[in-house]
Amino acid sequence: MTRLQTGRVLIVAGSDSGGGAGIQADLKTVTCLGGYGASAITALTAQNTMGVFAVEAVPPAFVQRQIDLVIDDIGADCIKTGMLASAPIIAAVADSLDRVPDVPLVLDPVMVAKGGAALLDPAAVETLIVRLLPRARLLTPNLPEAEALLGRRIPDAAAMEAAACALLRFGSQAVLLKGGHLDGDDLIDLLADSDGVRVFSGRRLPGNSTHGTGCTLASAIATGLAQGLGLDAAVERGRAYVRRAIETAPGLGRGHGPLNHGHTVSAF
Repeated sequence: MTRLQTGRVLIVAGSDSGGGAGIQADLKTVTCLGGYGASAITALTAQNTMGVFAVEAVPPAFVQRQIDLVIDDIGADCIKTGMLASAPIIAAVADSLDRVPDVPLVLDPVMVAKGGAALLDPAAVETLIVRLLPRARLLTPNLPEAEALLGRRIPDAAAMEAAACALLRFGSQAVLLKGGHLDGDDLIDLLADSDGVRVFSGRRLPGNSTHGTGCTLASAIATGLAQGLGLDAAVERGRAYVRRAIETAPGLGRGHGPLNHGHTVSAF
């Protein structure tokens, strides 16, 4: 039986040669959740499960041309950004998004790879804050990314609510602050918007197959929004999708391995 693809998601992000994160993970996620994924690639990376070994940024004008051509022809019901690499690329992306102000943006502020490699020029953080955060329907930082945006530490779960509310003041309609970097077996994510703060909780799963979780979650949520789900429902489905992808991960590589993006597709 052929599954209909509903929800057009344009992914603006970097390529992961290992296939576990970036554009590769994004497009797998969109497809497996029943959406149609298109892409504008911002950077090429040479990486595997052991780390990122080289990065080549795409010229900003070419990034912008990819976005504009996809939007002009195929269109988009949601746009998701990941690795943007530099201030000029951020500015080019923002210029293109100004043409489609009604298309929701899920902004994953990718700054550092799991192995520690920088994926965003530190000098570009202010450009990200000024040009893209006010445009976002949802901002999805992990704790280190939130700390970089706010310029202060978020030491524990008790500090997360104040941090999420502070991030809202940059202009995003909603913030999903992810708590996976905290110690302990209990994990919480906070969703903050004008309706207040909601807590999504779970238990930490064992193992090292966690490469690309942030990319995957943001793309799963973007797919839900593109398909007409409300924000809370899109977050709930996205978190369930990522959890099952970790539970059924294939165990590839010698480092932080990829998820199983193709699990139980029919359930979603």
